[in-house]
Amino acid sequence: MSETGRGRLEGKTAIIVGAGQTPGETIGNGRAMAILFAQEGATVMCVDKRLASAEETVGMISANEPSGKGKAFAFEADITKPADCAAIAREAVVRLKRIDILVNNVGTGRGDAPPHAIEEEAWDRIMDINLKSMMLTIRHILPVMRQQGAGAILNISSLAAIAGHHMVTYEVSKAAVNRLTSVVAQGNAKYGVRCNVIMPGLMDTPMAITGIAAASGKSQDDLRAERNARVPMGAMGTGWDTAYAALFLCSDEAKFITGVTLPVDGGMSTRIG
Repeated sequence: MSETGRGRLEGKTAIIVGAGQTPGETIGNGRAMAILFAQEGATVMCVDKRLASAEETVGMISANEPSGKGKAFAFEADITKPADCAAIAREAVVRLKRIDILVNNVGTGRGDAPPHAIEEEAWDRIMDINLKSMMLTIRHILPVMRQQGAGAILNISSLAAIAGHHMVTYEVSKAAVNRLTSVVAQGNAKYGVRCNVIMPGLMDTPMAITGIAAASGKSQDDLRAERNARVPMGAMGTGWDTAYAALFLCSDEAKFITGVTLPVDGGMSTRIG
């Protein structure tokens, strides 16, 4: 990450849903996007169910922006609840005056299983977090963007949307996020609202490494080695790789791009098909 931003989001306002992260030694996608967007001039509303984690992200933004160029504030919300999603939109309008960017970056695979073993409760919970939550945030933010005549929505999906075999709910939910993206893009282009989706591949983020290592009983070093070996470019990506792709898609540089599904995966998707 460069120390000085180029102002690619100068004057923009952004809501990053999932701007906190699981504790770990690396940076997550949401936190990286929030920091980078602020560095590039945006005022960022950092939304997370865990307020303390969102506030930690805000603190990192403040530490990185001694000039005050990037501004950020934390907001607590459980985006599986419609009332909380409505509150996000209301708070954003009050504090930001307009909503230029919405990034949906919340997801889980906890409790997932193959089709023959999935429990109904796990299916419902994962679908609520991974898919329904994005529908709800979009539902409440879209009217603001449509009235403005402009806006950029970015959903974070996963390469699991098109590859995998053992996490049925996670994979189906991420495929549905891709389709949700295209529906929103098609229906709102005439209002000046764009909607795109990023599919990260194997990433070295706290949620992936800490969570999978704990669930599998492997050491984090062994897990990293296994995952690195699977990537054509030789190593996993990081939260910054997702963040820089997001920066482009949410900036005016991508003003003629909507409905796009962008793999950020070190070439893994080239092996599919």
